[in-house]
Amino acid sequence: MTRPHSHPFIPYTPPRLPIEDGLNHGRAFHRLLDERRSVRWFSPDPVPKEAIELAVQAANTAPSGAHQQPWRFVATQDPELKRRIRAAAEEEERRFYHEREIPDWHAALARLETDADKEFLEVAPWLVVAFAQKQQDGKKTYYTNESVGIACGFFIAALHSMGLATLTHTPNPMTFLTDLLGRDGERPYILFPIGYPADDCEVPDLHRKPLTEALTFAEGLA
Repeated sequence: MTRPHSHPFIPYTPPRLPIEDGLNHGRAFHRLLDERRSVRWFSPDPVPKEAIELAVQAANTAPSGAHQQPWRFVATQDPELKRRIRAAAEEEERRFYHEREIPDWHAALARLETDADKEFLEVAPWLVVAFAQKQQDGKKTYYTNESVGIACGFFIAALHSMGLATLTHTPNPMTFLTDLLGRDGERPYILFPIGYPADDCEVPDLHRKPLTEALTFAEGLA
């Protein structure tokens, strides 16, 4: 079939897997991701730069509004820069935990036993910040938050596939990251510490929402 186009198009013919093979791939992918946990205790063991590059390449495959890819990942392993990021993040976190009256949010976080101490920002070998680009070359981007969120999901999955751990750290506000990393005109979206879990790493004993609560099949309207 040939369709008329006013812009370049190319054929897309990925291999079609036999049904059972496709389901097996899906089951294996679920098993892989079901082992993923957010981590706050990291090993200082080095992580190769290529691992970060591969994870960002995976993020770049994410769908985005009008294919504008409105994201920029900024990575650092510089000890002084990590120290400054930690200091600024902890300043915001102290306000959150000790000054802001948001009891429901505090109560929701209680079972995670988090506090204003963010030592992991210096221990983890890498810090990577995902920035959202509200504009590119002076032009507005569309569905920016949705696009960056999907890319970050791909990024997290890629890290986990390489045996690495991370945490979606979002101190509020995060404008200090714009200043420290020199990203004028871009909005910090998520701060990712990245590394291998520490030998004595622990995570909260949590359970994921069962499929029956996460999925509904809609039938025809009555």
